[in-house]
Amino acid sequence: MKQPVFTGTCTALVTPFLNNDINYPMLEQLINRQIDSGISAIVLSGTTGESPTLSDREKTELIKRAKIYAKNKCLIIAGTGTNSTKHAIHLSIAAQQAGADALLVVSPYYNKGNPAGLYAHFLAIAQSVDLPIILYNVPSRTGVDIPISVYQKLSAQPNIIGVKEASTDISKIAKIRSCCPEDFYIWSGNDDQIVPVMALGGQGVISVLSNLCPKDMLAITNAALDGDFDTAGALQCRLIPLVELMFCEVNPIPIKYAMRKAGFDCGGCRLPLGDLAQSNQQKINQLFS
Repeated sequence: MKQPVFTGTCTALVTPFLNNDINYPMLEQLINRQIDSGISAIVLSGTTGESPTLSDREKTELIKRAKIYAKNKCLIIAGTGTNSTKHAIHLSIAAQQAGADALLVVSPYYNKGNPAGLYAHFLAIAQSVDLPIILYNVPSRTGVDIPISVYQKLSAQPNIIGVKEASTDISKIAKIRSCCPEDFYIWSGNDDQIVPVMALGGQGVISVLSNLCPKDMLAITNAALDGDFDTAGALQCRLIPLVELMFCEVNPIPIKYAMRKAGFDCGGCRLPLGDLAQSNQQKINQLFS
């Protein structure tokens, strides 16, 4: 039986920049803060890490450095998905060689892929590496919602262990659980849906908000893993206004601004992401006043 890569909270880490280059001293600081907070897994070069703006060389170096900084105290999961199967295979092999513990592979965007193409795409990537793979379904970004039938077929691949589901469709979580094997695991891809996903058998969350408040996100997932959904639900509800604020504009624009206000200057975002609107800056400033 396959085992989940992690349970509870995994942080989709921002990529800190300084003068538009990766700020490695700040990366080390961010990773140490996550570890000290109890986080056991981190995603690098995902959506929150601005993967489309990172070069292949930067992605590989990011993983190498992160492994050194983490000192095996937390798992390093590399985002290696793209809309070219050949390129995604190249990135996945490079991530494995750089020391990644697992891969997060988003579905192809823009050119999308029909069910047969999606299945062949993910299978080819999985067969190119030995690492555990978490699929990533985020239709709002990619323009395609991976069908459950594709999950069913991919679940037979030994190193495809589950999916980060960010479709916002809670009924789909129940359908995945009923149609896929028990060892095809689900993680919430939305910070505002952690508790309902975990109540339906999800293993936790890959979180944006845990960049800012990792201990709060851990409290939610730990309570849910303990079966205390009253506590988990209350904590989830308390954080909803903050979650909404962190998604008032395209991720990771708000979270990087909030991190700077919290004392962790991760720089701005690379173009085409611009600065946070003044009105939204004022809302976040009030959190720290």
